[in-house]
Amino acid sequence: MKLSDLKPIAGSIKKKKRVGRGTGSGHGTTATYGNKGQRARSGGNKGKGFEGGQMPLTRRIPKRGFKNPFRKEYAIVKISDLERFRDKEAVGIEDFLEKGIVKKLKDGIKLLSNGEIDFSVKVRVHKASKAAIEKIKNLGGDVEVLS
Repeated sequence: MKLSDLKPIAGSIKKKKRVGRGTGSGHGTTATYGNKGQRARSGGNKGKGFEGGQMPLTRRIPKRGFKNPFRKEYAIVKISDLERFRDKEAVGIEDFLEKGIVKKLKDGIKLLSNGEIDFSVKVRVHKASKAAIEKIKNLGGDVEVLS
């Protein structure tokens, strides 16, 4: 058997119904859309959330809260993640991406105070919590906050 010998199973392939090709075809004039009515008109389809004229669910349910369109979302790095950089004296954004601690940069990197370390390190991040800065400075390290 060759690739050129393959054929679909008999009866599985049907001819396309050709509509609007004259009255003799049996599918002429109205082209199977029937006479008049919404479905016979151009653009005569109901919208996605249409409920037969009833007020749609999306409009019945009350809106809640506020979504800030200017919200900044930061990739999170914990102090315990810095354990991987024990041998380095300075750690930057490229290092976090390289080690896989941060997979997507988003609007920047924020350092949080979760966890403990026992060595000094200089860290360059876009944002840092006060507690994280304090923990690193107590060990003789430094946190550089990029603008």
